Amino acid sequence: MNTPHHFSVMRTLLCLVAVAILSGCVSPMALNRAVITYDEAVTDAGSQQLLINIVRAARNQPIHFTAVSSIAATFNFHLNAGASPAPGGLAGAVMMPVFGGSISENPTISIVPIEGEEFTKRLLTPFPQSKLTLLLRQRYDIDLLLRMMAQEVRLQQSSQWVTYRNSPPDRPGYEMYRRVVLHLSSIQDKSQLYAEPLPLARTWTIPASSVAAEGFQALQKEFDVAYNRRDNTYTLRKQVSGPVIITNYDPSTLSSEERTQLNDRAADWSASDLAFDIRAGYPGGEWPMSGAFRLRSFHSILSFLGKTLGDEPGYHVEKDPRTLISSNHENPEVTIGLTVSDSPIPKADLTIRANGRYYAVDTTGPLARWNREAFQLLHLLFQMTITEMPRNIAPGITIAK
Repeated sequence: MNTPHHFSVMRTLLCLVAVAILSGCVSPMALNRAVITYDEAVTDAGSQQLLINIVRAARNQPIHFTAVSSIAATFNFHLNAGASPAPGGLAGAVMMPVFGGSISENPTISIVPIEGEEFTKRLLTPFPQSKLTLLLRQRYDIDLLLRMMAQEVRLQQSSQWVTYRNSPPDRPGYEMYRRVVLHLSSIQDKSQLYAEPLPLARTWTIPASSVAAEGFQALQKEFDVAYNRRDNTYTLRKQVSGPVIITNYDPSTLSSEERTQLNDRAADWSASDLAFDIRAGYPGGEWPMSGAFRLRSFHSILSFLGKTLGDEPGYHVEKDPRTLISSNHENPEVTIGLTVSDSPIPKADLTIRANGRYYAVDTTGPLARWNREAFQLLHLLFQMTITEMPRNIAPGITIAK
C-alpha cells in the first residue's frame, strides 16, 4: 500500500531528475548565447577600428590596429535541490521541492596589437589584380571596387599613354577616371563584362633526335606534340593562362595574333595593374578604350577615404555622353558616405566618438545600400591584408558543471 511518505519520496526524486535535465539544457543555451555575444562584440570592435582609422588618416595620425586573438569563457553552474515540509501540512507526510542555483561566467580575452615589419609591408603593398578580380566575381559593383581600390587609370590615346588620377584635387584627371569607371559599370549592368585570364598558346620546337621513347611519352602528357617530317623536329604546344584582362567580349574568341598582342602589352604592367580592353561592336563599344588601372595599398585606401572628411571631398561627376546607364544607376559623390556630428548620431548602424565628435557610416539615405556594401568591402580588404593572429591560449568556450 502506498503511504503519503512514499508519495513524497517519489516526488522528491522526480524533482531531482528534473533539475538534472534542466542543467543539461542550460549548458547549450549558455554556449549559444556566448558564441553569438562574443562574435558580435569582436565584429563591432573590428568595424569601429576601421572607422576610427579613417578618422585618424583624415587627421594625419598614425594608423593602428589591434585584434582579439582568442576567447576562453568558463561557465560555472551551481544547482541544488531539496525538499521541506509543506506549510500547514502533516509533518513528514507532505514535502515540497526547494530549488536553488547560480551561474557565473569568467571570460579570458586575449588582445594583441597588429604590428611589425611583415604587417607594415602588407599594409603598404598595392593589392594584386587577383584580389580585385576575386571580388569582382562575387558580383561586387566594378565602380565601387575601382573607386576604392585603384589610384589611377592609364589610357592609350593614339600612340601614347595618358594617366588620370583618382584624386578629387586633380579635377580633369578625377573626372575622366570617374567616367571610365562608370562606363565599365554600365557594361557590367548588362552582364557583358568579362574578367578572365587571357588564353595563350605556347609553342616550342625541339630536334626529334633529342627525344627518347620514354621522354616522348612524358611530353605527350604535358603538351600537344606534332612531328615535322621535313626537318625531323617536334613542335610542342601548350595552353596557358595569361594576365587577367577586363573586356566587353569573350577573350577566347580572339585570334592567336590578337591574344599575343594583348599579352605583349601586358608584359610592361606590374602585378598590381589590371588591364582592360573595350572594343567597338560589343556592348559598351560606343566608347572604345584600352588601358590599365593601378591598384592601391590598404594604407592608401584609408588615406583616400580619410581625405574625403577633410579638404578633398568627392563631388558629382556626370557620365560620358557615350555611356548608356539607367536613370536609377548609383553614382554617389563619395566612395563611402560618412556622417560627422557634434552630438550622437541616431539610427546609425556603426558610430564612434573621436576627437570630441561623432562619426558614422551613412545608412539612412538613398545611398544606404551602397555605403553598407562599401564598408563591407573595406572590411574584406582588411582581412586580405592581415595575417593569422597568434593564439596565446586555447581557443574556444568551455563549460564546467
